[in-house]
Amino acid sequence: MPRRKLKNGKRPPSEVNDRSPREESSSVSTKRTKDEKRHTAAVILARGGSKGIPLKNIKELLGVPLIAWVIRVAVDAGVFDSVWVSTDHDDIEKVAKKWGALVHRRSAEVSKDSSSSLETIQEFITKHPDVDIICNIQATSPCLQPKHLQDALELMTNQGFESVFSVVRRHQFRWKEVKNKGEVCTKPENLNPARRPRRQDWGGELCENGSFYFATRDLISKNLLQGGKMVYYEMDPEYSVDIDVDIDWPVAEQRVLRYGYFGKQKPEVVKLLLCNVMGCLTDGRILISANGEDQVFYNVRDQAGFNMLKKEEVEVILISSKDYPIPKALADKLSERLGCLVELGMVSKEQEVAELIAKRNLKWKDVAYIGNDEADVKCLERAGLSAVPKDASERASIAAKYTCCNKAGCGAVMEFAQHILLLNTKAKSQGQDI
Repeated sequence: MPRRKLKNGKRPPSEVNDRSPREESSSVSTKRTKDEKRHTAAVILARGGSKGIPLKNIKELLGVPLIAWVIRVAVDAGVFDSVWVSTDHDDIEKVAKKWGALVHRRSAEVSKDSSSSLETIQEFITKHPDVDIICNIQATSPCLQPKHLQDALELMTNQGFESVFSVVRRHQFRWKEVKNKGEVCTKPENLNPARRPRRQDWGGELCENGSFYFATRDLISKNLLQGGKMVYYEMDPEYSVDIDVDIDWPVAEQRVLRYGYFGKQKPEVVKLLLCNVMGCLTDGRILISANGEDQVFYNVRDQAGFNMLKKEEVEVILISSKDYPIPKALADKLSERLGCLVELGMVSKEQEVAELIAKRNLKWKDVAYIGNDEADVKCLERAGLSAVPKDASERASIAAKYTCCNKAGCGAVMEFAQHILLLNTKAKSQGQDI
């Protein structure tokens, strides 16, 4: 079996010793010389038994599983020797591996409702003795940025701190409830009501935002995530997003759209959408009428999505492959009804799509692509933005950057169109050429 590598080219500690991430280890860490670099691992805790939102960690936020936002940040930060997800759930494991993380299968003992983060991390370092510095990243912090992790780790490696944790500055007056002889009254905790300070005259308070906690192995072994020589790392409020309850979700979507990390490349303005007819615009069925005519069904919401895109000067082209042939007469009707060019019978989608892109003096980064099966994989991988309906094949889903909540023929195209327009707005606000 080929050995896996992170994007920085390094192998995880368990594979250096020829053990898989799921194999237990009882070996003792080897002593390091002063010049030998300490192994730094990011560990994202993702238990499957969330009570507030079932499987919250892999619920999709803007088409990306929640946990994937922080996996992407950890990998792209380029400062970790390994990036791990600690979980007890098969579906979370599958998502973690898809987005580039290694998986530590935690035991039942540290997967209970009462289990603490510290206990879970202690089990991890026991199984992975080569790890020297742990960064516990919270799976529910989708606005975390690579720079936050880079700067915080620098405090550990270059300034000798044993623990670094993220905080946000709050300017909120706190009050407490006081019970006295059966009566309840209220008293101030951090202000004098007779001298209420103006915001600009008060430095505020530092509050943990939970985004990440760096700690040395030795500190964790002493039952501490924070301690020794420690320091806080202050994050701006706009990046301090924590999703705890379902009501936070629509708010988080808007915040992530503006402040989330979408990858190393800045978002581009989409100028062309390529959409599979069969399996994306339609559910893949062809009905044959009594007089022998082929018929397909599409959702009027998807037609509205095309109209929205064209209004914003995004061209739409419908495509079909030789494996899913569409009669020319039917294609002409679709073209007339939807106002889109239809390209029929593609044999090599990647090559023929590349030719369509070149004819328009565009590049793959300018293109959005929605497909549904293995013939679409290369195009899904190369397009600047790509999507699949909810019921697409597994290989296509892995290749796509966005997985729709809706199935083919049931509004998936409209959903993707809205996503394109949101990201176009973000790209334009960041000064991209259009």
